[in-house]
Order: sequence, then structure tokens, then C-alpha cells
Amino acid sequence: MRVSLLDRTRTRVGEPDSAAVRGTVERARRAEELGFHRFWVAEHHAVPGIGSGAPTVLMAAVAAATSRIRVGAGGVMLPNHRPLVVAEQVGVLAALHPGRIDLGVGRSLGFTPPVRRALQARDSFPEDLEELRAYLDGTAPITARPRLDEPVPLFVLATGKGLAIAGDLGLPVVVGGPVLDDAGALADYRARGGPSVIVSVDVLVGDPVLALPEAWALAAARTTGEFPPLEPPDPDRPLTDRQRTTVENALARTIVGEADSVRAQLADLVARTGADELLLTSSTWDRAALARSDAALSTLLR
Repeated sequence: MRVSLLDRTRTRVGEPDSAAVRGTVERARRAEELGFHRFWVAEHHAVPGIGSGAPTVLMAAVAAATSRIRVGAGGVMLPNHRPLVVAEQVGVLAALHPGRIDLGVGRSLGFTPPVRRALQARDSFPEDLEELRAYLDGTAPITARPRLDEPVPLFVLATGKGLAIAGDLGLPVVVGGPVLDDAGALADYRARGGPSVIVSVDVLVGDPVLALPEAWALAAARTTGEFPPLEPPDPDRPLTDRQRTTVENALARTIVGEADSVRAQLADLVARTGADELLLTSSTWDRAALARSDAALSTLLR
């Protein structure tokens, strides 16, 4: 079972955003040493809790700081970009780092209305996805440069309708959240010709309190409209009823605990979903605890 990491460049209270960006690159170095298959970065714009909105730039830094691990985006939000420009950017990366670059794409239009207006995002995902694939595989009317001997692998971050689109196009998918409990949607994807499923899930090996900062951030986002930086965990933190419900739901979708328990839960997840690969999206306030969790996770399913 291939196991990979997705790092969202999470910011922390009391630290500059630049610390989050540097932390992502350092984590990628450790991920390579630990033997993870891929290291992907994310795209979120104008979000206080996320330190980078430029995934291909961050991919370049990660690829330059490593030598073997596959590097990708999980993902580039295609409504924010022209497909040709995306193809050109990942093409340059692939020319510099042959055989190591992946491209995951999604259809998010931005976290808030002001962000969506600033991005001037367009919602034409199916057409943009087909156009991007044509640039990558060399079948478009024009050639994205540099021309590559092997196309950059393309993945779709998918839920619902996106699964059907990816299946019809024969593209691999990355899935997480509620769709993991929808066996019918995954079966339909495979019936349409979908080749493989990467399952994305929040996982931490260690004290369950490590999962609280991310759950709190999600609760804050649901009530204030802004996804905040991570804060130190405080089990006695006062919460509104709505926030408490959000925290409990987030924790219920997080796999956290001692190594044997985490291994068993991941094995069950793989069995339920038929996952071909796991993409782990761990984050917590304590960077040292995160590093220990990564080290433990790197050995669990080998």
C-alpha cells in the first residue's frame, strides 16, 4: 500500500506565515527520508490559517529540496487558472524534475465571496479539465511548452459529480470526507472506467488531544467565516453548542490514537473503500508531535 502526505501549509498563532511555508519544505525533506511515496501541497487563497496560495511555486521549492519523492498539488483549483498556464507550469517542473511531478486538480471557487471576486474564478470545470488533459498528453491544437516525453500524471480531487466526470475521462481520483461512506459513488466511478482511488484522510499517531487544534479551526470557520491559524490544544476551551457539534463531527472523521489502533482503522478504511493509495492530511499545533506522527505513519501499512 502506497502512503503519501498532503501538507496544507498550516499557520500557527504567534508565527509568521513564512514559518508555515518553510515548515512545509522541511516536512517534505523528512517525508522523503521516511519513504513516503508522494508529498503534495494545497491551494487556498487569502485564508488566515493557510500560508500559501501558490501550489506550483511551493512544489518547485519542495522538489528542489528533495531528490526522490514525488511532488504534487492536492490540488490546483482549476477555476482559478487557465488550463494552458497550469500545463506550462507543471511542464517546467517536470522538465527540471523528471518522473517526480504530479498534478491534482479540484473545482473549489474560493473560501469566501470576496476571495471569489478577487480570483475572478469561472465555473467551467468539466471543459477546463478536458482542455488541461489535452495539453498534458499532447493532443491539444497547440503544444504546451516544454514538450515532455511523458505527460505529468493528472488526478481529480472529486466529490459527487466530480467522481462521474473523472470516471468518464478515465482519470484517477482523490476522495475524502463524506464520500468515503458512499460505496455507491465509488462503485459508479469504477464502473465508468475510473482507474484508481486515492483516499485522503486526517490521521495522527499520538495523544487524541493532538486532533483538537484542527477541529477547533474548522468550528471557527463555520461560525466566523474565516479558517484561523492553529492554536495550542486546550481540552477545557469554552465552545458554543454549534461549535461543539462541529468539533465532535471533525474528530469523528479523524483517525487518531496509538499506532495499533490507527493501523487497524486505516486497514478498515482501505477495505471499505478499495483504496489504491492513502493520502494522509495530518496537522496539529505541535510540530515535533507532527514529525513523530509522520515517522510512525510511514511504517504502519508496509
